Amino acid sequence: MTGKERREQLLDIGRRLFAERGLDGTSIEEIAAQAEVSKPVVYEHFGGKEGLYAVVVDREVERFLAMATRLLEGEDTMAKFELAAVQLLRYIQENSDGFRILVRDSNPTSGSGTFASLISDIASQVEYILGDVLEERGYDPGLAPVYAQMLVGMVASAGQWWLDARKPALEEMAAHLVNLAWNGLRELDPTPQLSAEAAAQLKHGDDGPDDR
Repeated sequence: MTGKERREQLLDIGRRLFAERGLDGTSIEEIAAQAEVSKPVVYEHFGGKEGLYAVVVDREVERFLAMATRLLEGEDTMAKFELAAVQLLRYIQENSDGFRILVRDSNPTSGSGTFASLISDIASQVEYILGDVLEERGYDPGLAPVYAQMLVGMVASAGQWWLDARKPALEEMAAHLVNLAWNGLRELDPTPQLSAEAAAQLKHGDDGPDDR
């Protein structure tokens, strides 16, 4: 193999092993053994297991962000979001190793780690779309960051769950995602508040049903 071919081979092996076992569960010995090379070869290309992992993660982040940016282009119609949901789930299905590496690093709602940072980047792009959507419907466009985080977080968590469940079928799952997101946006209350019942319970210090 040329140096470039060997590097790509090591990246492919590392990507698969990191997806299965994570960084801590993968050893440099195993990577070298599966590539049928000595450990110094891996060190020569990446400086160690952590260096290999960093390159794998950077590639997946680039790929995911490029896909998300492409999906958000164009007019904001329901059909656009339906197609975006299908393509996102197809990416997860066909690139399961890469997606597992991203989500393994951190929970999408944790606020830290590679995947959380990635979700935050995508939410920043969605803000511009939601700002226009909210303003057109007479709502406060300043709330766009709030709704962007909720919407993107919901889709990311649903995709992570679907990767393991693999049901319902891809297109049906996409339809359910858009059903909640699109119809929920269409019927937004411009001034949402807690119900009178909940507010009364909170006022009296009752945070929930009595377990007794």
